[in-house]
Amino acid sequence: MRKAIVMNGKALAEKCLGETRDEIAALKIKPTLAIVLVGDDPASAIYVRNKDKKAKLVGIATKLYRLPEDTSEKKLLKLVTKLSKSRKINGVLVQLPLPDHIDTAKIIAAINPLKDVDGFTPENIGNLAIKKDCLTPCTPLGCIKLLKTVEPNLAGLKAVVIGRSQIVGRPLAQMLLNEDCTVTIAHRKTQNLPELCLTADILAVACGCPQMVRGSWLKDDAIVLDIGISYDKDRKISGDVVFDEALKKVKAITPVPGGIGPMTIAMLMANTLKAYKLQHPKKFKV
Repeated sequence: MRKAIVMNGKALAEKCLGETRDEIAALKIKPTLAIVLVGDDPASAIYVRNKDKKAKLVGIATKLYRLPEDTSEKKLLKLVTKLSKSRKINGVLVQLPLPDHIDTAKIIAAINPLKDVDGFTPENIGNLAIKKDCLTPCTPLGCIKLLKTVEPNLAGLKAVVIGRSQIVGRPLAQMLLNEDCTVTIAHRKTQNLPELCLTADILAVACGCPQMVRGSWLKDDAIVLDIGISYDKDRKISGDVVFDEALKKVKAITPVPGGIGPMTIAMLMANTLKAYKLQHPKKFKV
């Protein structure tokens, strides 16, 4: 029995970070990333700390704005608008989720699309849909990078994406479509999900349902992207796919942790460099 490839997102992320660092050094520039954190959510604080650490590693300056949980929507909107207009800021990142009293869509829409390093603004999502070069969501971008280490040409492959979030599922489906895959998006109301998964050459699972996808759901030699991450009662990390079962059938699979997660931050750094270039079109061709 042939052994499946375990896609090493950590190693590829380090390679991508190195490329970003080397390019920033060669260009002799200093992109600046503004990170806005509202509230005291422990997970968000860890994510922000990791992003700040990686930014400094590659030569990107950071400005961190910590706001209390009860910050008004109006105050946050004013800050995001100010950062979006500032010539000293090249990337604007608002850490999600935001407190319930704030309209997330309104805040995201206020970010300058040329500084939208998360790739979440309506303009960038629209540009992705019409296959126009733009800043794209980091997790899906990392997925495509990892996929191409196993299968450089994705054209003609059948892809099934489980999950339809604006952050992962929908943009990933669009990116796969742009790679000439035949794409199906599945979600909680999809019927006969196991049978649908069995048709997939590429299966991307991003629903946050621990251990949902069993080995019996998977086509032989499929490529599996396990994007979900959950914690059980013992705080043990789990993905959406039963890894040991999948390993016996598939061509390649991402582990959890160490698969998609590291790629997300690496793509954020690449997006920040790209944002800098987009803001200086006479100097750079992106």
